Amino acid sequence: MQLKHGAPKDFLDYSTPLLMKLHLTQAAGSHLITGYGDGWVEINHQRHEHSLIVLPGSLLPAWPVEDFDQLQPTHFQALLALKPELILLGTGSRHRFLHPSIGRDLVVAGISMECMTTEAACRTYNILMAESRQVAAALII
Repeated sequence: MQLKHGAPKDFLDYSTPLLMKLHLTQAAGSHLITGYGDGWVEINHQRHEHSLIVLPGSLLPAWPVEDFDQLQPTHFQALLALKPELILLGTGSRHRFLHPSIGRDLVVAGISMECMTTEAACRTYNILMAESRQVAAALII
């Protein structure tokens, strides 16, 4: 895509293809989300069918949360000890927001939390992990 010589500035020539270079994200000793779907998520090509917490250097595969409505402050205690800079809360197939009282301990510890669907949390985790960020994804499956 380019501006044709002598054409008005708002005229673009779409006959020239626009190229985009993509890079394959490598885990290199880190936990990478390699797939997800309805009722499952794959970490480094290993399928998990229960809620879990994943960080670049840690995997907590037995996070005892089956449903968003059962979340309590105690569900985030393990993350407090790991001290990520950001937690991505995958809320399932529907985007929901956490009541502030549930995440209060995280705020006091200076840990940010973003709520999004589990699929969006998987995608966002991989991007931030590839940037060497200390991110955690708490995923409700």
